[in-house]
Amino acid sequence: MIITGKHVPRRMFLRGVGSAIALPLLDSMTPAFAAKTSAKPPTRVAFAYVPNGIIMNHWRPATTGADFELPRILEPLKPHKEQMVLLSGLTQNGGRALGDGPGDHARAAASFLTGVHPRKTAGSDMRCGVSVDQVAAKALGSQTRFASLELGCEDGRLVGNCDSGYSCAYSNSISWRGEATPMPPEVNPRIVFERLFGSVDGAESPAARNRRQQYRKSILDFVNEDTKQLQASLGPTDRRKLDEYLFGIREIEKRIEAAEATARVAPPEMEVPDGVPVDFAEHVKLMFDLMLAAFQTDSTRIATFMIGREGSNRTYREIGVPDPHHGISHHKGDPVLIKKVAQINRYHVEQFSYFVGKLASTPDGDGTLLDHSIIVYGSGISDGNRHLHHDLPVAVFGKGSGAWKPGRHIAYPRDTPMANLYLTMLDRIGVPAESIGDSTGKLEHLTDLS
Repeated sequence: MIITGKHVPRRMFLRGVGSAIALPLLDSMTPAFAAKTSAKPPTRVAFAYVPNGIIMNHWRPATTGADFELPRILEPLKPHKEQMVLLSGLTQNGGRALGDGPGDHARAAASFLTGVHPRKTAGSDMRCGVSVDQVAAKALGSQTRFASLELGCEDGRLVGNCDSGYSCAYSNSISWRGEATPMPPEVNPRIVFERLFGSVDGAESPAARNRRQQYRKSILDFVNEDTKQLQASLGPTDRRKLDEYLFGIREIEKRIEAAEATARVAPPEMEVPDGVPVDFAEHVKLMFDLMLAAFQTDSTRIATFMIGREGSNRTYREIGVPDPHHGISHHKGDPVLIKKVAQINRYHVEQFSYFVGKLASTPDGDGTLLDHSIIVYGSGISDGNRHLHHDLPVAVFGKGSGAWKPGRHIAYPRDTPMANLYLTMLDRIGVPAESIGDSTGKLEHLTDLS
């Protein structure tokens, strides 16, 4: 490590044997004489996807504008209402049958970020479209260690037939690098952690990794010398920032280790992979914390997170819903089942609210990570009982580094392409595009700052 005076390079890493930890944004990364003219923090973009639709009358507010009341499902987000733009009326036409018959769940996930109707096939000739996250990653990825990060909470295969003749790749991926190239999400937090904080060049051998895990040493132990040297050069504010950041990394490590220990003693029928918590909420929060760390260190600026794969039959006994999610989403108007689905919908929002809260409490330049982010939460299905793909549940969080004024509910005419939202987002992060999927232009009103 070489530190010149009081200036710490933005791309400096704490290095050790088989380890490299990127640093958060520190005051000393900008020389005092350049503070007033320094570049603004980058804008991060993330998409969080939930499967099987939403009970829409518990999601959609009764009024538009700034004075809307949050319905039951969205109540956990009340502390962050002023950072939310709730959008109604958006459609993914690519999720509809368009003559292809059944397969709405596969189409919902495949079209969610692409705006493209996927080819109906269970073979290798699948075709979809390039997703908005990958459009952004292609343009901005060279500025970070990783062009994008794809996360999930349910493992799923990419081959075979998962939905009425549609390839499993469609149901299990929302990110597409190319028309025939899905970007499957990583569900094991241990693997994500080592990708973010392992060797910069990926050169750590399996033997070295095994030795490190065998002795249960923290990754922080391997960068201890670099850490001491850096801390000695920092002022009080930056030392506190660094201590808090490293404490957060160690907490993530402990949670992964606890999950691995739990997995080792879990009943064989659970088939929990090493590093994946048995508890769903802990799994989701751990993945959100890893995404936060990736944004905080500018390891990536683009991420997707499938909280559940489309058509998921996960059960939620921890909230009193032992029924398979997909099964009860076809409630046929049964009020008991509708209540259970709404419970699941709210439970998902509770986990997401945790992430928004962490973004809002993490300093970043002249604001917070949430101020400098655009985070989309939604589903490719509105009414899961009828497999509807119009008036989708969509909420956008963060100010996007001044891209727009949040704290509003905006209703658009029915069948407004959701891809118009993505076209607007790309424009606001400096990645202009003529079109994406079935877009017809940028969304009106979203960028109104008055």
